[in-house]
Formats: sequence, C-alpha cells, structure tokens
Amino acid sequence: MATEIAFSYTALSEAARRHIRLFQVHQFLDRFAMGLTVAVVALALTDRGLDLFQISLLFGVYSLTTMTMELPFGGLADAIGRKPVFLVAVVASLISLALFLSSSNFGALAVSFAFIGFGRALRSGTLDAWFLETFRVNAPNVDVQPALAKAQWANAMGLAIGAVVGGLLPDVFGALGLRFGITIYDVSYAAGFVAMLGVLIFTVVAVKEEPRPLNPSALRQGFASVPSVIADAGMLALRHPTLSILLAALALFLLATNPVEVIWPTFARPMLDADFASTAIGLLTATYFLAIAFGASLSPHISRIFKRRHAVTLAAVFAALAAAQITLALQEGIIGFAVVFVVFSIVLGASETPASSILHRCVEDRQRSTMLSLRSLIQQLGGASGLVMVGALAEAYTTSVAWIIGAGFLLIAVALCLILAKRMADDAR
Repeated sequence: MATEIAFSYTALSEAARRHIRLFQVHQFLDRFAMGLTVAVVALALTDRGLDLFQISLLFGVYSLTTMTMELPFGGLADAIGRKPVFLVAVVASLISLALFLSSSNFGALAVSFAFIGFGRALRSGTLDAWFLETFRVNAPNVDVQPALAKAQWANAMGLAIGAVVGGLLPDVFGALGLRFGITIYDVSYAAGFVAMLGVLIFTVVAVKEEPRPLNPSALRQGFASVPSVIADAGMLALRHPTLSILLAALALFLLATNPVEVIWPTFARPMLDADFASTAIGLLTATYFLAIAFGASLSPHISRIFKRRHAVTLAAVFAALAAAQITLALQEGIIGFAVVFVVFSIVLGASETPASSILHRCVEDRQRSTMLSLRSLIQQLGGASGLVMVGALAEAYTTSVAWIIGAGFLLIAVALCLILAKRMADDAR
C-alpha cells in the first residue's frame, strides 16, 4: 500500500480544488433541500390528523424501504454509473414531496414515505464514490480524509440552514399557504420541492461522469449483476478482517447513539416552558446540525493528533461519545442539557471521516458503492435495533437508564477499534 501524502488544500492541483468545491456545493444544496422539511415533518403530519402511532408507522415504512433497497441499488450504481442512479434518487424525492403535498390520507402518505426511503437507498454510496474516485485521479496518494471532512461539513451546514429556514417559513408564509389550500407547514414542503428541482438541474449540469451504456440490455445486465456484486461485497467483508471489525464497530456505534438522536426532544421537552418548548427544540435541532458540521471540520485536526491513525482516532472519538452520552443522560436542567448535547453533537460529527477513510482504503473502485451501501445497511440495522432496545428499557426504567446502558455498546466499539488499530499497524509493517 502506497504511503499517503499529507493533505494540503493549497498544494492541490486546481482540478482537485475545483472538484472539492463542486462537491461541497452539491452536498450543501441536496441537504438544504432535505433540511427544509426536517423541522416540520411531525407537525405537518399532526396537522393532517395523524396520531403518534400512525406517524411511527410512516417512519417504519421509510426505514423498511431503505433497508430493503439499500444494497441492490448500491450495486446498480457500480454497474451503470453513479450520476444516473443519483438523478433517479432526486426524482424519487420529488415524487415523495408531491405526494405529501397532495395527500392527507394515511395510505398515500405511506407511499410518500416509501419514496423517501427509495430515494435514500438510491443516494447511498453514489456520488460519494464518484467524488472519491475523481479526487484520487486529480490528487494521487493524497490523504482523502480532510477532503471528505470538507464535504461532510457542507452536508451538515446544508441540513442546519435548511432546518432553520424550514422552521421559519410556516411563521412567515403560512397564511399565504392557507390561501392556496395547503397547511402552514406545507409551505416548507413546497420550498423543499423547488429546492430539490434545483438539485436535479445542478446535478445534470455540473456533475461530470464518463457515460456508461444505458440501453435496456445494459440496465437488465446491471440488475442481473446485482446479486453477484452483493455476494462479492459480502464475501469481501467476511474475508477482510479490517472491514469486518470496522462494520461491527459502526453497528454498535449507531445502536448506542441513534436512540439519542431520535428521542432527545422527548427527554428535553419536560425541562422547557410549554409556551416556547417547540421553538427551543427547533433551535436545538439547528444547533445539532451546526455542531455536527463543526465536528466534521475538526476531524482532520483530531486525526493529526493521533498521527493519521484513523482506527485510533475512531476509538478516541467513540470513547468521548460514551462519556458525553452518559453525562447527557444525567442532566436535569435545560441549560446543562443543551451544553452537553452540543458537545455530544460535535463529537458525533467528528466520527464520520475516520471510519470512511478506513473503509475506502480497503475496497476497490468496482465495489466501492456497494460497500458504502453495505456500511449504511449495517448501520441502519444497528440504529433500528438500538431504538427497539432503548424503547423497551425506557419503558421499563427511564430514558436516562436506557441511554447509559446504550453507552456501554460504545465502549465495546472502542475495544473493537483498538483491535482494528493493531491489525492495521501490523499490516503496514
């Protein structure tokens, strides 16, 4: 394995810098369009008369669709190209938004959420792989983690700003929406539809990829090759101890942290005055995304502290997350909760690129999208398992107890990362 060159943005070629900037803009626009609906989705569904059980079922439809289609469409991106698959994902998002805006019926909304999951599955491992492969052409042997961190920062900033704007739009233009026959919260969905159209146009114009055959026989061949591509990726993960350990650690990571990310508003709401609880939670949601963006920007500096030993970096980040999660679970006042929650989110943002750097070093280009999808699938399974476990524990005991027990899985992930670090050090000799 060739020795990596330390990343220096100013030392990169103009083509490499332009490639990073383009991907940052793309990631920002795509996540901004998604973020416009993040802050209002539950409110929009409640406004349609759905109860909490029905809302949970809709999110279940989304998760089930994503997990079912994740790997096949990651393999398809490897077979027929990243850009075409991503464009279909954007179209799926547009269909989802259109269905949501035109429906209040549970069945139609379930189809809308299925299209969200379909789009998520199509997105997974598509343009990420395109970015990495093109970067390596323009900057051979350069450490890719700082470049990934820049993209992750743009990603989180898009979500954060989208969430803020999406939360403000109903207050500013809600009355106008009512005059057009939609709810005040649907204004954010209408804005999301327009923004997603912008993503579609930007992708068509700005993203350049060597075209691959898109005739019907090529498509059939692409679908037919998916099972073998998936099998090869699965066998690669099983045969490659580094990948196996990494994926196990990431599953435990999501098992522990996903329940915190999902149910923290229910934990924080009793600490707030009922008159401004929703506003405060909305601001904390935006702060959460901003903190993740800040954490992503810090990750290259953290990596340098550990001499770019990505597995050691990941172990340190997971240990810090475990400490933050336990501390968060012990908070009883909103100020302390908010401070610790921001710290937790920053560390969460710093966790992405070390893991990505390890994975990208272990796979070939032909299986990169599939392995990214396999990673996403395993993480989602871990996150879903965590929600079930924490829900049961919180029901039997308290949310605090459930979060503290969940942090124990992070400590197991730390141990796995240390084993991974030793294995990678041995392989480098």
